Amino acid sequence: MERLWLLWTFLVLHVCCFALVGASDKKWKKIKDNIASAVQAYTPCDSDNCGCHISVLQDDLRPFKGGISEDFMAATVKRAVGTHYQIIGHKLYREHNCMFPARCSGVEHFILEVIDRLPDLEMVVNVRDYPQVPNWVQPTLPIFSFSKTEDYQDIMYPAWTFWEGGPAVWPIYPTGLGRWDLMRDDLKKSAAQWPWKKKESKGFFRGSRTSPERDPLILLSRESPELVDAEYTKNQAWKSEKDTLGKPPAKEIPLVDHCKYKYLFNFRGVAASFRLKHLFLCGSLVFHVGDEWQEFFYPQLKPWVHYIPVQQDLSDVKELLQFANENDDIAQEIASRGRQFILDNLKMEDISCYWERLLTDYSKLLTYKPKRRNGYNQISDKFEKTEF
Repeated sequence: MERLWLLWTFLVLHVCCFALVGASDKKWKKIKDNIASAVQAYTPCDSDNCGCHISVLQDDLRPFKGGISEDFMAATVKRAVGTHYQIIGHKLYREHNCMFPARCSGVEHFILEVIDRLPDLEMVVNVRDYPQVPNWVQPTLPIFSFSKTEDYQDIMYPAWTFWEGGPAVWPIYPTGLGRWDLMRDDLKKSAAQWPWKKKESKGFFRGSRTSPERDPLILLSRESPELVDAEYTKNQAWKSEKDTLGKPPAKEIPLVDHCKYKYLFNFRGVAASFRLKHLFLCGSLVFHVGDEWQEFFYPQLKPWVHYIPVQQDLSDVKELLQFANENDDIAQEIASRGRQFILDNLKMEDISCYWERLLTDYSKLLTYKPKRRNGYNQISDKFEKTEF
C-alpha cells in the first residue's frame, strides 16, 4: 500500500512539473521565438580593418556621391553649425572658436592619430549633442555629428567621449567618463569580480531625469524593489525633489559598480546615451530602451542577439524582467554575446580605423583641393592626456 502511495505521489508530481514547464514555455513562447529567429538570422560582422561598421559610413556618405564643391563647402561653413577643420599637408588646422573645447580635443586626438595617412580635406564637425541636418534640408549639408535619428542626414563619427569631453557626473566623474581604453580595462576587471552567478538578479539604473520617459522604471522600482533598483540622481538642472520624482536624489554609482547586477538599463539622453557601450562590458544583460537614436556602432548591435529591446514607453519592461529571471540561461547567453561584440569590435584601434576610413572616403567626394584659411590655428597636441 505504501509503495502504491509513493508511486501515485511520484506520478502526480511528475505530471504537475510537466504542466508547469509547459505553461512556462507557452507563457514565454513569443519572446523565445523572437530570440531564436534573431540569432538564426544573425551573421557576425567582419572584425578586420573595422569592417564591422563600414556600411554605416557608406550609407552616410551616399548623399554626396555627386561631389562636394568648394562653393558648397564654403556655404556649409558659413552656416556656423559646427567647427571648421582643414587637413593640409598632413597638418590639422581649425578655426579659432569651438563651442566645447574638450569635445573638440577629443575629436582632434583621433584625427591626429591617423593624419599622416590622410589626404588634404576640409570638413565641418558638429560637437553639439544634437544633429544639424534634418531630411527636409536640401541639398544635404556635409556636416559630421556623433549621433542622429532616421530623420537626419548628418555624417556620423565616433564621439569625442572615446577620448575625453564628458559627460561630467558629479562627484564620481567630474570631467567626464574618461578614456574608453581605460574604462574598458576597469570594467573588464569588475566583470571578473562579478561573474554571472554572483550577480544580483534584478534590474539596475542610476541617472538623472533628462526626460519623463524614464519615470516608469523609477515607479516600478518603488512598486517592485525585488525586480528592479532604479533611482534618479541629481544633475545640474536639479532644483527640488520634483526633479527626482518626489524623492531625494540618489547617490551616484560608478559604472564599475553596475556590474554586480544582472540587468542594466540604457536610455537615450539628449541624443544617444554615452553609457551604452560601457554597460555591455559588465557581462550583464543590457535592456536598451527605444531604438530611435544611433551612434556609428549601433547598427551591428542586434536586438535579442546582443541585448533586450524595450519599448520606449516601457510598457513591456516588467514582463521582460520576469522573462529574464525565469530564463537565466537565455539571459546569460544574450549578455555574453553583447559583451563579446563590444570587446571584439569597439577597441580603440577600431575607433581610429573608422576615423581614417571615414575621412579617406569623404575626401574623395571633394571636387577641389582645399586651401588653408588665414588665421586658423594648427592643432598638434599628441600628448597622452587623460581625464582621470
